[in-house]
Amino acid sequence: MAKIIALSNQKGGVGKTTTAINLAASLVATKRKVLLIDLDPQGNATMGSGVEKDALEYTVTDLLIDDIAVEEVLQKTDPAGYDLLPSNRDLTAAEVSLLDISEKEHRLLNALMPIKDNYDYIIIDCPPAINMLTINALVAADSLLIPMQCEYYALEGLSSLLETMEHIRDNVNPRLSIEGVLRTMYDPRNRLTTDVSEQLHKYFGDKVYRTVIPRNVRLAEAPSHGVPVLYYEKRSPGSAAYLTLAGEIIRRYEQQAKEAQQLETVAAID
Repeated sequence: MAKIIALSNQKGGVGKTTTAINLAASLVATKRKVLLIDLDPQGNATMGSGVEKDALEYTVTDLLIDDIAVEEVLQKTDPAGYDLLPSNRDLTAAEVSLLDISEKEHRLLNALMPIKDNYDYIIIDCPPAINMLTINALVAADSLLIPMQCEYYALEGLSSLLETMEHIRDNVNPRLSIEGVLRTMYDPRNRLTTDVSEQLHKYFGDKVYRTVIPRNVRLAEAPSHGVPVLYYEKRSPGSAAYLTLAGEIIRRYEQQAKEAQQLETVAAID
């Protein structure tokens, strides 16, 4: 069964979609089966994956609102190799429609049930807001990955996201946890970067990834070519960073699985 990771941050421009696309591609490069879900009405993850968002027969909107089978919505990406549930601006109207639908918080989770076993990882690119789409992502997810810039207001606005996560964990999805905090657009020459990194470590502890994503021109250029940076400029620092991040996530997940198995063994003996 897939590990489902939602990427969310209320603050826009922190590299959330860039991370979703390039993490998905990097996980595929490690021979994992990956599904990327574009849950942002801007459709940037869709376009950045090489899929024309305004030429689609079905999108995530049809999945959430009209109960179209998930297999009908799936798109293949080339050369990245992950599957995609695409979106476009129609998803803005879907957010409003969700408010009048029964079990509105569970629509995405229920839609994914037939295909969860087909993947190792499912990555959800959330909108830069806490709304019904983000809530659907958090209800479906096992964990939350928070991309953050090391800037003055880095921690401001996170309280609402963390409060929402706690509420969902307490009332709907008890397995939801913080997957990790990813420092993006990282510039070690900047004193502020160092100061904010210290704040993040103090607040989140070992949830802060060792991997950092540097400021990189190739990362910024790749979306306009409809490919992850791994297929635009493989030797770029951005490409190397996301491959390293994928490795760190896999190692953490495998370690957690190993520890859980050991606990189950001990419990069985007792």
